[in-house]
Amino acid sequence: FFDAVYQYPGGWLSDRFGRRRAFLIFIALASVGYFVYLFSPSWPIVFVGLSLSLAWHSMASPAIFAVIGDSLPRERRAMGFTLQSILKRVPIVIAPIIGGALIASRGVLSGVHIGLVITIVLAAVTALLVLRINIPVKRAEAINIRGVWRSFHSALKRLLISDAIIRTCEGMTGVFAILYVTNVLHFSVARYGTLVAIQMTTSILVYIPAGKIADRLGRKPFVIATFLSFALFPLAVVFASNFSLLVVAFIIGGLREIGEPARKAMILDFAKDNVRARSVGLYYLVRSLSITPAAAIGGLLWKLSPQTPFVVAGAIGIIGTIVFAAT
Repeated sequence: FFDAVYQYPGGWLSDRFGRRRAFLIFIALASVGYFVYLFSPSWPIVFVGLSLSLAWHSMASPAIFAVIGDSLPRERRAMGFTLQSILKRVPIVIAPIIGGALIASRGVLSGVHIGLVITIVLAAVTALLVLRINIPVKRAEAINIRGVWRSFHSALKRLLISDAIIRTCEGMTGVFAILYVTNVLHFSVARYGTLVAIQMTTSILVYIPAGKIADRLGRKPFVIATFLSFALFPLAVVFASNFSLLVVAFIIGGLREIGEPARKAMILDFAKDNVRARSVGLYYLVRSLSITPAAAIGGLLWKLSPQTPFVVAGAIGIIGTIVFAAT
């Protein structure tokens, strides 16, 4: 929910005040959230910190899109998103290891407190880097959210519809994959960790060649490949009868990223320059709100049988792929 409702305000701030100032606002809000975590006297206060710390994760997303759109020509944007996606995953790999080591050596409370102090220092370093961003931006049009929606190219609206269908497929099974592998197929959590590592490695390996080719030959084939991988992943998981087939399934899961830079570049291609960040924010606001019920629906289907949400998700994913390819 936070991810959805923060997207458009983040885009509005980025268009209204410029990318650099908006980034500084997001860093400040997130840092206040980290301080709330650090000094919270009881667990309900943590939710206040959560509402603030998500400012960077969600509010900054449209601004990051906009910076790539501002600074790169159309024919290089897919590669820009490729490099951004790879760089973003490096700390995702490193940080949990450091955090886990701190908790293991110092205990939960002290370990988390040390981690939060490091986080606040890194937020300050991020602010220093953001101060070096100086990209001239077209003056933002004074239009409301309805005006931004009317500015959407018809192709962008069709992309949004198919993307929402595909993400419903993902949302129905995303939180249940670990339960299916460990509780139904009875593989250890450590082996599930290996599968996730295989998936992440696959994604990183396909990013650069896919981004380069997409910029040269066009976006659509790669977006179709991504959507098809989203559809096939839950089916591959549910039909895997041994660990080797699970490895194949999670390789397919990694291939879901093959067209993500192309899809993001396509959003920028269709967004008007003077409402670029707001267009991205509105796109993700609509998409995130539309898929919010997906996980709950997946849980209800799980009660019928653990296989049911995966099969239904696969069918929905195939429908979404066809809708995108046809429209």
